[in-house]
Amino acid sequence: MTDFRTTTRRRFLAGASATAAAGAAFTVLPRAPRAARSLKIGVYGGYFKDSFDKHIFPDFTEATGIEVQSIAEPTGEAWLVQLQNAARAGQAAADVSMMAQVPRMKGQNAGLWAPLDKSKLENSDYLFDRFVHTYDDGGISGIGAVSWYITLVSNTDVYPDAPTSWADLWDPEKEDSLGLLALSSNSFLLEITAATFFDGHKTLQSEAGIKKVLDKLAEVKPNVKLWYRDEGQFQQALQSGEIPMGQYYHDVATLAAQDGFPVRSTFPKEGGVQDSGSWSVSKASDKLDEAHVFIDYMCQPEIQAKLARKVGTAPTMPRKHTDLSDQEFAAVASEGTPIQPFYAMYLDRGDWVSDQWTSMITG
Repeated sequence: MTDFRTTTRRRFLAGASATAAAGAAFTVLPRAPRAARSLKIGVYGGYFKDSFDKHIFPDFTEATGIEVQSIAEPTGEAWLVQLQNAARAGQAAADVSMMAQVPRMKGQNAGLWAPLDKSKLENSDYLFDRFVHTYDDGGISGIGAVSWYITLVSNTDVYPDAPTSWADLWDPEKEDSLGLLALSSNSFLLEITAATFFDGHKTLQSEAGIKKVLDKLAEVKPNVKLWYRDEGQFQQALQSGEIPMGQYYHDVATLAAQDGFPVRSTFPKEGGVQDSGSWSVSKASDKLDEAHVFIDYMCQPEIQAKLARKVGTAPTMPRKHTDLSDQEFAAVASEGTPIQPFYAMYLDRGDWVSDQWTSMITG
């Protein structure tokens, strides 16, 4: 089974597709009086945008009177470039955008984001501190919108006992058995290796340290049957047992298990990898007041719980603030300490890391 809706959403979340929404189509939700306030909000396309259009934006408009024009944005650099070009012309391609972390950081370095006022974002107090991003002067450049996990997945028919550590990927008995994400920037295998065998991010702060991690990661290559970009291809192979172990998105694997497939998602003792998207506001926007209202609305515990139920994302706040049941929370998240992507490495050494990755790991 390939859940088209989920994998389409996930491709946008993980940044594997950057061109599907280049046309930036507009959807107006719902019709409001001519004098009503409005916002242009960019979110990842496909199922993800459809879910926001159906479950989030209409209720926001009803609660606040602010009309939403939702824009299907491409992820990564493509949308950042569009926002920067529009800002240079004094225009906002979107007032508020959901940004992956490296493009958000690049936009912050370029001064693209309007500083947000913490006093107008009272609900942001519910969020984990790591999801509140600031300029040096304390102005907020981005607020955690949604998050998601990459975990260790396995076929229960082939492996009746659940793995407990990412180190199981290196087990010689797993030769020609693994499916791993193909890019350094979306697999986060460098962070996984560093957390499992070294000192985590500390080891990744220098090129010498990164080389050590790459050397260790290269030892897993005999066990890899598929370096995948097509999630559906790996999902089908995992479910059939053809490729019985690997890394995958926790919510998608959980859906497969709920559909009766012999698939499990395990949060290893080192933690699952938690990636995220943030709300940021273009400095060219003249809707800063409305943007504050929207972002504060999205930081409410009940809205984070609704996102978990309706969109399949993990809350950006501790579970205790939400009313998610054990089953609902387990379907999207874990209360264990996660492995955090080392975004600064991709920002500062992205080209070098990519070259080393191709040379030593997937080349």
